[in-house]
Amino acid sequence: MTLISDTLPIPAPTAPAGPSTQAGTDGPAGPSVPDAATAPTGTTTTTADLTRLLFGPDRDRVHSPWRALTTDPAMHRRTEAGTEEQLAASYRRLHRINAGTDAAGLATDPRLLTALHEWTAPLDGALTVLAGIHYNLFLGSLLDHDPAPKRPLDEYLRMERIGTFLCTELGHGNDAAALETVADYDPTDRTFTLHTPVPAAAKFMPNTGPAGGPKSAVVAARLRVDGRDHGIFLFLVPLTDERGTLPGVTVRPLPLRPGSPVDHCLTSFDRVRLPFEALLTGDHGRLSDDGTLTSALGSKRKRFLTAISRVGLGKLCMSASAIGGARAALATAIRYAHHREVTGARPDRRVPVWAHRTHHGPLLEALATGYAMTALHRATVEHWAGDHGTRPVTADREAVDHEPVDPSTAGRGGVDRAHAERRVAITKGWITWQARDLIIECRERCGAQGLLPVNGLIPLAADIEGAITAEGDNLALWAKAGAELILESAPEPPAAAPAHPGDLRDPATRQALLHAVGGHRLARARARLRGAPAGDGLRRWNAAAPDALAAVTARAEHDAGAALLAWAGAARDPQARALLLDLHRLFTLSRIEAHGTLLLATGELAPDRADGLAALRERSIDRLAGHALVLVDAFDLPEAFFAHRPIATPAYQQAFTTRTS
Repeated sequence: MTLISDTLPIPAPTAPAGPSTQAGTDGPAGPSVPDAATAPTGTTTTTADLTRLLFGPDRDRVHSPWRALTTDPAMHRRTEAGTEEQLAASYRRLHRINAGTDAAGLATDPRLLTALHEWTAPLDGALTVLAGIHYNLFLGSLLDHDPAPKRPLDEYLRMERIGTFLCTELGHGNDAAALETVADYDPTDRTFTLHTPVPAAAKFMPNTGPAGGPKSAVVAARLRVDGRDHGIFLFLVPLTDERGTLPGVTVRPLPLRPGSPVDHCLTSFDRVRLPFEALLTGDHGRLSDDGTLTSALGSKRKRFLTAISRVGLGKLCMSASAIGGARAALATAIRYAHHREVTGARPDRRVPVWAHRTHHGPLLEALATGYAMTALHRATVEHWAGDHGTRPVTADREAVDHEPVDPSTAGRGGVDRAHAERRVAITKGWITWQARDLIIECRERCGAQGLLPVNGLIPLAADIEGAITAEGDNLALWAKAGAELILESAPEPPAAAPAHPGDLRDPATRQALLHAVGGHRLARARARLRGAPAGDGLRRWNAAAPDALAAVTARAEHDAGAALLAWAGAARDPQARALLLDLHRLFTLSRIEAHGTLLLATGELAPDRADGLAALRERSIDRLAGHALVLVDAFDLPEAFFAHRPIATPAYQQAFTTRTS
């Protein structure tokens, strides 16, 4: 079993491994680390070091351009505006971004593209959706396929035409490989006829409405030559001009959904004629003038997955938007809790609501998760960018069904390709689900103020639902990942017991326990798969599925913890390292406690150590409580960003009164 953490620089102990006895340290005995509870609060060097780790060595190039957008009032969504006005403003923001951007460079740089999603999500969820579709799915697909002299890209690079992506159909979502839109080739005039044969084949939820200006689409359709189905390919299709939809194109708005307004529509085609250059070709398939198809891939499924390879990077974009939204929610809720006062123990005294354990405890748990989410995402993006370069050459396995991984689809890197794609799917599912829970917790901790859209939490809560479903529904992605883990050719046995069983102060022990959970869950899933009646594949999968999904969860938790621990090892500032170790301890102990029954049953966790787990968690919360503002300051959100969220500023009552007067 290959773990994400296998490639991460987990900090090595600086002294022989053993239980830690130093107060204020976390892990094997070594150089003294200051206790976070006694170290100076809010030091500039600590904040700077945490920011360095959060955003990486390429921060100025990758993150700073998008961070600058947060200081511009025009880039923030105005929730009080009408739906049409909000949508028009989102498209204007998209044009503003493009005016100052190398569009082709952005589309081919995974780090830059995911960072764009990370910083725009808290500003305007619709802008994030539109940018992801245009730059990644549309423009990225054009750039990843063979160039064509008669298919210039200038109007898309200048955004004279906005691009969209039409794959999902009304009747085919997670089983997109079964889509029914067809493109029939006529060799006599070298043209295609694009057609929607049945209502269920209408393209579902692309942004094909009139807002934003003229649009073109990359459309997934079945290539047919003389009635023979060659599988699904992509076609470049003009949809609208300044006057409206083009002949043969029908666009019908879908009902309004919660969240930032996007012009989602049903789109269908009535025998639309396309030139020969409309077909996007590559090694997965090229068509000669006479209709002969040549392909380096032997199956229609492989051609389809290669054609839609941009969906893999799209998953990383969705999870990037989730971590950006989660950090904004954390910063808002924690700042508010420090200046929102309530009556203290004495009637004549008032204290910040943060002083109450019932208030700051859940937020600190969420803060630890937020750091772990970001660390996992950074590690996954680096792995993806390194494996795929600036132009992904393989397709993500899009959860089009629940088939096990086919080793014959491995390209450069062999089976590592399947691991990279699975890793992206697991990261996307875990981060977006965690972001939803985290944002809801932050909203609740802000009380009635959290219900007001102007404070930014309710929009984030609505927008995260789209990220959970887009680029592959989370549950379908995890079902596929679980099936692939079960059917790996060389299953790994459950992890051996830690070297120091039950020493929960040791981060390596905690990581080993999370690893053991995944191993035991996979062992159970394989046993239940073998024990189910033969001949009924669905019944066998149903028997194994609960444990398979639990194994995927354990994998994500282990790897997020490993990525966070790597940050602690890379910290330069002692206090930053102490805070990161406390965050790691809180994050991992919460997960270990959730798996306590399994760990006790397998002997991985001794009963006496299990009894002390809650006390260790509480100690971590106590140590972190006085440093929450330092930890959220490291998110590097400018004060100008919080000016658009009244409760995040100390003068929130005055700011709110002024805004509503």
